[in-house]
Amino acid sequence: MSSITASSSTVSVHGQDAGVHAQVAPGEIAVGVIIGRTSEYFDFFVYGIASALVFPKVFFPFAEPLQATLMSFAVFALAFIFRPLGTILFLWIQDRWSRGTKLTVALFLLGTSTAGMAFLPGYETLGATAILLLALFRSSQGVALGGSWDGLPSLLALNTPKHRRGWYAMLGQLGAPVGFIVAASLFAFLYSSLSNADFYDWGWRYPFFAAMAINVVALFSRLRLVVTHEYEQQMEQRDLDPVPVAELFREKGRHVVIGAFAALASYAMFHIVTIFPISWAQLFTGQTISRFLMLQVAGGFLAIGGVLASGLIADRLGRVQTLASTAVAIGVFSGFAPTLLNGGPVAQQVFLLLGFLLLGLSYGQASGAVTRNFGARYRYTGAALTTDLAWLIGAAFAPLVALYLCANFGLPYVGLYLLSGAVATLAALGVNRWLRQREATAV
Repeated sequence: MSSITASSSTVSVHGQDAGVHAQVAPGEIAVGVIIGRTSEYFDFFVYGIASALVFPKVFFPFAEPLQATLMSFAVFALAFIFRPLGTILFLWIQDRWSRGTKLTVALFLLGTSTAGMAFLPGYETLGATAILLLALFRSSQGVALGGSWDGLPSLLALNTPKHRRGWYAMLGQLGAPVGFIVAASLFAFLYSSLSNADFYDWGWRYPFFAAMAINVVALFSRLRLVVTHEYEQQMEQRDLDPVPVAELFREKGRHVVIGAFAALASYAMFHIVTIFPISWAQLFTGQTISRFLMLQVAGGFLAIGGVLASGLIADRLGRVQTLASTAVAIGVFSGFAPTLLNGGPVAQQVFLLLGFLLLGLSYGQASGAVTRNFGARYRYTGAALTTDLAWLIGAAFAPLVALYLCANFGLPYVGLYLLSGAVATLAALGVNRWLRQREATAV
């Protein structure tokens, strides 16, 4: 490996004196993080867009459009519910066998679930069985996503210079807007190129085939890194190994909860500008879906700029301060969001573009901003479960809740929902600061 350099210090590997240990360059770790996250997010957004655009008609044709979309979003949430269970299961697999085995099984399960959706007949063919199978595949996707945690973001954070941690932390977050851009572009092309009958019959399946293929490529790319001796040695040196979940919650449970709520503003924003608007545009506006998707693609590029900018800002202000500042900005945005959404095509464009920019700025530092609270021993497992719970609390039900509030109470309640996420983030960061000050005083 070209980017491996030798060090003169000594480290014990599996009880043996290795004499020297190899250092994995941050740039090489970052490549693995970006590849892994991009493939996961592409898979994630393929399902998310389909849940708003396709599944209400294919799997819930017996219901009114609004009710069908709400049921589709309920199935969408299953992956987030099962994700923490997947993390716990696959941490056990890693402890019993190896990290490479865990990652192989997890990504194989993810690819199989995605392929199952691609081949799954609709309600008109299988009836209620089609819905049950869709729910099963979606749940197994969640298990697989939990199991795909490889520790690379934590290793990257520990291997970067302190004054560049914000920059390197945001690199893995780039996978979200990149994955969304590719997924939305593919759906927009298929929706505009095919007749309605062909798109809802077989056209929507192609993005799932693409997701399956990309997962295979990502699997081999990540395995090429994580199974190397240098990587394993670095993980052991940094004490990045699984710990019992019961022990984690006993010793560091409050920090898991703080970490989950600290990212709430960003994770709620995540679906308010990506998945929810597609369902809202289809149900309540006369906009052309393909054009709406391409507008979101433009927003995705703004999100990339926001993620990159967050790295520069965080290295100047600090990651926690950046996360708090963006939560305030999201809170302000939530007050204008209902007016923009209800203000016609131009105002809706402003909502999407500004929303994606804010998403990039906040999401760029949403992952791992407070993981140093775990210390070395609990960081690997703590970071994984904190992320899972943040997705569950902040994102799992966001499209469902936003659409329900919009349809039954009006758009201002969507703004209140987004505001609640910003308030939760600021509260969590405030509690985190108080605990650190108390610990410092005690010392």
